[in-house]
Amino acid sequence: MLGGGQLGRMFTVAARTLGYRVTVLDPDPLSPAAEFATGHLNTAYTHPVSLDELAQTCAAVTTEFENAPAEALTALAARTVVRPSGDSVSIAQDRAREKGFFADHGFPLGPYAVIRTDEDFGPALERVKLPALLKTARFGYDGKGQASIATRADLERVFGDWKRVPCILEERLTLERELSVILARGADGEVAVFPVAENRHANGILDVTIAPARIPDAMAKEATALATRLASELQYVGVLAVEMFVVGGKLLLNEIAPRPHNSGHYTMDACRTSQFEQQVRVLCGLPLGDPSQHTPAVMVNLLGDIWRGGGEPQWDAVLRHPGAHLHLYGKREARPGRKMGHVTVCEPTVERAYEVAMAIRRDLGIAESAGTPLRV
Repeated sequence: MLGGGQLGRMFTVAARTLGYRVTVLDPDPLSPAAEFATGHLNTAYTHPVSLDELAQTCAAVTTEFENAPAEALTALAARTVVRPSGDSVSIAQDRAREKGFFADHGFPLGPYAVIRTDEDFGPALERVKLPALLKTARFGYDGKGQASIATRADLERVFGDWKRVPCILEERLTLERELSVILARGADGEVAVFPVAENRHANGILDVTIAPARIPDAMAKEATALATRLASELQYVGVLAVEMFVVGGKLLLNEIAPRPHNSGHYTMDACRTSQFEQQVRVLCGLPLGDPSQHTPAVMVNLLGDIWRGGGEPQWDAVLRHPGAHLHLYGKREARPGRKMGHVTVCEPTVERAYEVAMAIRRDLGIAESAGTPLRV
């Protein structure tokens, strides 16, 4: 496993449960995934000795974050099984390539423009109406590497402040819903798709996921079909998350993540097979698991903001609810905005799950975020 954060930790638990040994390559000596792994290579991701050890000792290699060096995955693929491929990961790492891939293959997406030099400002502003969002083409996540643009002067200033790294300018759209589709695709082309999830963000970080999404069946089928076709066009092998917007009653693709996704954490408690077990199954060439959801669920992210004054939150506020499942990631230091864990509430109805989840948020002192009404 390249990467040792919480996604790697949950993968490692799933893999160990199925009887596999796991080596984690991560430069963090306190890697959350390494606590459960059978081996920890505590070096840089491109360290040649560590990559050689992975190639010699691991039957298969995967990753838990999109910024894993694609060249390392490609090099490893010459010596062992690697899923997903370095090519797939490299597309997800670069918003310009990602948007271009969507457009070239006829997927619906909002107005955007690529900005690489000052000379691109004029053509970009002809294609994209202001206000807009400027995003770095690489290394942006959880709201990082993003800025609101109201005027050309804003664009010039921010692009200069960011040292003129390649960027994407996206028109700011009025969103009715934010959705995600998570699927697993095997090397034989078999696909298993989890129910469409509905997401709500705060400060660029996922706040709440509602599953299944509160959308018409026809839209859910369309979202599933788009994600499945995208995985096929990418020749993708692994677990893939596809983020979408609902704008004017229509679906638009936003971005992809070549790994399990924060919005898929509900699958651990509410589906017959979790996204992490699916990742293990794909990697090891096993039959895909049943992705069907047996219980409506609402997932709440737990950020470091609620570790006030260095003290541990009062988890009895979570655990007194019989439908609540607490997952903590084993991170030693809590910082504002850092993902420390999540709670999934499973109840007979999505309305009841949402009600309990909001009560837990209040009890933990999580600030209320803006979002769409519960009922469609």
